[in-house]
Amino acid sequence: MGCQIWQMGFCFWVCLSLLSHSLSSVSSQADAAEGDATVEGTVFIDGKAPIGSIDDDFICATLDWWPPEKCDYGTCSWGLAGLLNLDLSNNIFLNAVKAFSPLKIRLGGTLQDKVIYDTDDNREPCTPFVKNTSKMFGFTQGCLPMNRWDELNAFFAKAGAKVIFGLNALTGRSIKSDDSAVGAWNYTNAESLIRYTVEKNYTIHGWELGNELCGSGVGTRVSANQYAADTAALQSIVQNIYKDVDFKPLIIAPGGFYDSNWFKEFIDKTTKSLDVVTHHIYNLGPGVDEHLVEKILNPSVLDGESGTFRGLHNIIKSSTTSATAWVGEAGGAYNSGHNLVTNAFVFSFWYLDQLGMASKYDTKTYCRQSLIGGNYGLLNTANFVPNPDYYSALLWHQLMGRNVLSTSFAGTKKIRSYTHCAKQSKGITLLLINLDNSTTVQAKLAFNSTMTLQHKHRSRTLHHKHRSHKKSIIQLPQGTDAEIRREEYHLTAKDGNLHSQTMLLNGNILSVNSSGIIPPLEPLLVNSPKPIMVAPLSIVFIHMPDVIVPACKVYGQPLTTITEQGHFPLRHRGKGQIRDTLNTVYFSLDASIKNTNRKHRTTVSHSPKSFEAYC
Repeated sequence: MGCQIWQMGFCFWVCLSLLSHSLSSVSSQADAAEGDATVEGTVFIDGKAPIGSIDDDFICATLDWWPPEKCDYGTCSWGLAGLLNLDLSNNIFLNAVKAFSPLKIRLGGTLQDKVIYDTDDNREPCTPFVKNTSKMFGFTQGCLPMNRWDELNAFFAKAGAKVIFGLNALTGRSIKSDDSAVGAWNYTNAESLIRYTVEKNYTIHGWELGNELCGSGVGTRVSANQYAADTAALQSIVQNIYKDVDFKPLIIAPGGFYDSNWFKEFIDKTTKSLDVVTHHIYNLGPGVDEHLVEKILNPSVLDGESGTFRGLHNIIKSSTTSATAWVGEAGGAYNSGHNLVTNAFVFSFWYLDQLGMASKYDTKTYCRQSLIGGNYGLLNTANFVPNPDYYSALLWHQLMGRNVLSTSFAGTKKIRSYTHCAKQSKGITLLLINLDNSTTVQAKLAFNSTMTLQHKHRSRTLHHKHRSHKKSIIQLPQGTDAEIRREEYHLTAKDGNLHSQTMLLNGNILSVNSSGIIPPLEPLLVNSPKPIMVAPLSIVFIHMPDVIVPACKVYGQPLTTITEQGHFPLRHRGKGQIRDTLNTVYFSLDASIKNTNRKHRTTVSHSPKSFEAYC
């Protein structure tokens, strides 16, 4: 059976050589054909087994508490996007959230640890945040009225969102001169809010404790030992209040910047109380930085965050915890981002690369700062119109499935490549990001596994005709081009302007209509033997529903394997036949289709031009 193939170490490369072409429907690719350089490269995809997995609802976005008076570097970019004053009746807003079905929404941010909840236990006036530069974070304490909480939950229910609520974790503590917060968490007000929420039958996906209080903290900090005790207290509260409720929310913490020592101690001390470990990412520096675009397009800068993902992944693996990792907040550039950079087309290079990288390290959910608000919103703060990253997120949500495949690219350092099992088929979805401003890349795909081409009425496994270790070309049979198909989604900036807030999909502008309806994201249908071209400064999703690899075989059918003798199910082989399959065979698939016979037998021919691929 298919699952036995990779367990026994069966490994060979099937290389699909894809030659250059131009897609006239994508203007930037047409431009590339006129004068830009072209390079060849190979995407190596290991399809034997997944290297990680994500939640089906991997995409998450945040809503923050910032009032209109929140300003950075002389720019006040939050407007009426805060939780206390956001217009919940806007139709574009509703449709934007509903398009994900569901979208995880994390409610929180810097001011969450200064919010009180106007429940029955509250004895303080319920007043909004007031700007006061002498106070921590520049604002006084604020309050969440219960009628506003009711309105928010009504919207989330209507939009089909999954809500994560960030609780105030500073109540009851005192802040010392060294900026450390000491004392146990006073959970009385939080417990009252949770109880009110359950009594109202509001569904909360997860309760998160605190915001950026871990490690050295932002503003103040709490020790890992105390945070672990407070997390256990939150779990006890939730278990008690939800004891008669079927759905139990997640316990989430600490929602701050990764510090290896702090996180290790915290995780080791919360093995029985914690469901999700959250960390934040602002790896591009301050929003005021004038070199943000250069950073976004620099592979070395993008690679820099891999250490955080790897470090947290290793801590979780070495611990007895059952908790999983999430990115709880990621805006790239702190202090509200940078207008026409973090809310423009160019930011999709950073954002989609982050989604791909996080997935490789088994991150289950990624929360973008923000859904709306600041200069890094998925939606425009003033009119709710989607910014380019909204469509990038929606495409990811629609195309990228749970299982993550090991993927690398050889040929240029300016291509970022990620592959998942497809979300809507048994095949795969590939993401290619071209950071080069003048070079078109023509892709080749190489699969380090058994690969089946799934046709409409039958599946067919390519196989080597002769017992030989020579490099050879397997030519796809004539007539299969209509069945072995690809769906491509080419993302480019309007007029080639990276600072544009208008995104093109396959050459067509993406925009909501007069009724506020999110446009459908339609692919360009391409026959598989034709090449994938990645234009300069463009992004391409490629859905290949007919390419089946073992890592994506979740439907229970035995996988027909490719052997030197022919193809037949592994379960029908004798010991000697199994041993033969362990020999390494090098294959490459010619991009062209040549006429064979009417039975579509695979033709094998030798070619000195075939390139090597290694197991």
